[in-house]
Amino acid sequence: MAAIEIRDLTLAYGDLKVLDRLNLDVREGEFVVLLGPSGCGKSTLLDCIAGLADVTEGQVHIGGRNVTWEEPSARGIGMVFQSYALYPQMTVRGNMAFGLRNAGMAKSEIAERIDRAAMTLQIEPLLDRKPAALSGGQRQRVAIGRALVRDVDVFLFDEPLSNLDAKLRAELRVEIKRLHERLGNTMIYVTHDQIEALTLADRIALLRGGIVQQYADPRTIYMKPANLFVAGFIGSPAMSMLEVVTAGGGTLRLGETVIDMEGYDGSVPAEAGRRLILGVRPEHVAIGPETGSDRSARVDLDEPMGSDSLLWLTLEGQTLSARADPDHGLTEGDQVSVRLDPARASLFDAETEIRL
Repeated sequence: MAAIEIRDLTLAYGDLKVLDRLNLDVREGEFVVLLGPSGCGKSTLLDCIAGLADVTEGQVHIGGRNVTWEEPSARGIGMVFQSYALYPQMTVRGNMAFGLRNAGMAKSEIAERIDRAAMTLQIEPLLDRKPAALSGGQRQRVAIGRALVRDVDVFLFDEPLSNLDAKLRAELRVEIKRLHERLGNTMIYVTHDQIEALTLADRIALLRGGIVQQYADPRTIYMKPANLFVAGFIGSPAMSMLEVVTAGGGTLRLGETVIDMEGYDGSVPAEAGRRLILGVRPEHVAIGPETGSDRSARVDLDEPMGSDSLLWLTLEGQTLSARADPDHGLTEGDQVSVRLDPARASLFDAETEIRL
């Protein structure tokens, strides 16, 4: 196992900065996911760690050693790419052995490593097949196996499941998590899929424009997003964003509705009239029958989702989503009472977009 340290890393093409003075620490044996939209710099950062891209400024340390200008082969890493990149004329065994043979390793050692990796990935029956005779999921297992046989401390995954269908992605996601638990190697995984990030990671680094917006464990990122971008990117459906103003005494005003924020795990500005954004996850909105004294909302749309339903509501002219029992019996136009849980809400400054 090896820790990874990224120090003030910048990668620029002329005036365009893809990464901008980025800092990141990955502990030994940790599974870190680089998450973000297309073009945020996550794959570029992985290439810098692997040595596939030359940095403009900054340093990369692996296992306490400065490897910023070392060749990829000297960095002690194994990499799995988005495309399987298997040699079609070779068998699975040949693909897994190719790099080891070029390195001059003994045949007995190569055979032992391949057998061990094949057993770990449950691909022993596939060793004598060629890639054309494999499914997409099997090919990706072989690509992972090709990295495993290198017996390195650090594994890098660049969107390895993006070419697979939803069912295979779910299956291989579980296998990768189990693989990490068995091996204990340091792993960095790039994806734009938030479900992969939340289920796999020990910590998630969420990037935007080459800058880390938040670096924390999945629960913290989900429950306490650092800013509006993180709050909007994480969660499906996304967090509801309600425009409110402070009313003093730890309360907010949403139209004619007053919301008491007692129990909020953050700071509520004491002054009145300050514009804020109140973020609420659908599962933290409780609905019930309207009683006249309750906060009332109108049902606009019902999205059945199997185990539950997603109700889209209008509250004081603003849109709010809530999870409900699939047998809720509500229809479009019904009025319901709404209760928000301040202990699980997030408040953001309307100007800076930072969580309070």
